[in-house]
Amino acid sequence: MSQRAVVAGVGMVPFATPSRSETYDVLAEGAVRAALGDAGITLDQVRQAYAGYVYGDSTCGQNGLYRVGMTGVPVINVNNNCSTGSSALYLARQAVASGAVDCALAFGFEQMQRGALRAHWEDRPSAFTRFEEVSTAADGDAGAVPMAPRYFGGAGAAYCERHGMDPKVFAQIAVKARKHAANNPYAVFTDPVTVEDVLDSPRIYGPLTRLQCCPPTCGSAAAVVVSEEFARKHGLRADVAIAAQELTTDTPESFDGDLINLVGYEMTRAAARRVYESAGVSPEDIRVVELHDCFTVNELLCYEALELTPEGTSEKFITDGDNTYGGRVVTNPSGGLLSKGHPLGATGLAQCAELVWQLRGEAGPRQVEDINVALQHNIGLGGAAVVTLYEKVR
Repeated sequence: MSQRAVVAGVGMVPFATPSRSETYDVLAEGAVRAALGDAGITLDQVRQAYAGYVYGDSTCGQNGLYRVGMTGVPVINVNNNCSTGSSALYLARQAVASGAVDCALAFGFEQMQRGALRAHWEDRPSAFTRFEEVSTAADGDAGAVPMAPRYFGGAGAAYCERHGMDPKVFAQIAVKARKHAANNPYAVFTDPVTVEDVLDSPRIYGPLTRLQCCPPTCGSAAAVVVSEEFARKHGLRADVAIAAQELTTDTPESFDGDLINLVGYEMTRAAARRVYESAGVSPEDIRVVELHDCFTVNELLCYEALELTPEGTSEKFITDGDNTYGGRVVTNPSGGLLSKGHPLGATGLAQCAELVWQLRGEAGPRQVEDINVALQHNIGLGGAAVVTLYEKVR
């Protein structure tokens, strides 16, 4: 890679529940216009566009972008499950860093349906056959429980058994998420909850209750990625750069029978270690992170997979308040997937927007003070994990 990629602009629209959302094309238009406006460019300056979404017909990316303009720019549609938005960002960054283009747009959107995630193509082999085999071998037949809470709930139970942790600790993560989301105008759920509220909500599977599961959400987010030369030529801000980024997929270890590995622990750890090595930073340098808290269980597992705290110490990390303001690393200042929401194709780019605002000092009451780097983690089972490190350019 010959050029440093900088994030010249970001944008998103407020996330919403399916019953209150606009259609995906309207959402995409809003986010793209916001990102272009933030960067100070027009669509005809973009040389490639990467559109991320999971639920939709082919070329939905074009349909969303055409509401902004029809410039003939190449549009590549991306689907990598819940890591789709970050995968689109990965491709945009790669195109700029390689010198293939000097300005790329990554945008993601999702118009989700109510209820748990489900397969839409049942006349062909499932991408989750291996996952089902491992989960069933470990926990038996879970009946009608949806696959995602079954996998993550099983992993949470396995963690508690392995490390002697009270499952009630998971509930504290949901409480923290709401506290952070209260300061985010883009978040879906901003009302406070207590540990008792979380534990008293309907039980889903294992230690998971409803308030420990991210909601079906609609929304869109976008980022403009440019070379430093392009930024200088056009007078754009270039104060936030992508210092390192890695995308990993499953290895046989994901299916070794360990439910924690099944939900992406090793994928995340491998990507994070490569990012730290490439950027020349250590986990101790990280003071703000947006990570993939699709369930409270996954946030806890990711503390350790990202090496923010040693294995088996997440309970102390939580109870000491090291995962929030005043602690060691502010985790999901946006409210995360649990409270901000999780429109699959938009999630990774919403994380990008939050961390760019943080590094610029534009996060308002969510601002984490005195930061020079920020870490992003986005995972999709099936599988793909994307870890991105942003740095403030002086």
